[in-house]
Amino acid sequence: MMRPWILPVLFTLSGSLVAAGLIARGEPGEAVALLLLFVLLAGVNSPLVFPRPTGALEAQRRSAVDGRPVVYWRPGCVYCLRLRTRLGRDAHRLHWVDIWRDPAGAAAVRAANDGNETVPTVVVAGRPHTNPDPEWVRGQLLP
Repeated sequence: MMRPWILPVLFTLSGSLVAAGLIARGEPGEAVALLLLFVLLAGVNSPLVFPRPTGALEAQRRSAVDGRPVVYWRPGCVYCLRLRTRLGRDAHRLHWVDIWRDPAGAAAVRAANDGNETVPTVVVAGRPHTNPDPEWVRGQLLP
C-alpha cells in the first residue's frame, strides 16, 4: 500500500537534506528554491495527481457498461504523467487502475504486454494499446 508513496517521500527527504546543507553554508535563498523544486517533483510523482484509482475488475465492469477506456498506470511513470497532463479535465472521464495497488491490474498489463508491466496501457473496447498518443485517447471518449 505504501509503494506508490516511496518516490515522493524520497524526493521530499532528499530535498530537505540538500536544503539543510545549503542553509548551513549560508545560502537560504537557494535552499528554499531547491526545496520547492523537490516538493514539486514529489507532488507530480505522487498518486494525488491522478484521478482516484479503481480496481481492475471494477474498472472493466464499468467500462463494459459505459464504454469508457481503462487506463493502467503507476506512480512515477513519466509517460503516465504525460498522458494525464495532456488529457486535462478529460482524464476524469476514464477509469484509472494503479497497477501497484491492484495485482489484478498488474496481471492485465503483463498479459497485454508480453509479460512486461509497461504503462500506460489503455484498453479500449477490450483491445489494449500501450503508451498511446493522448489525443488518440481523447478521441476514444464518447461525447
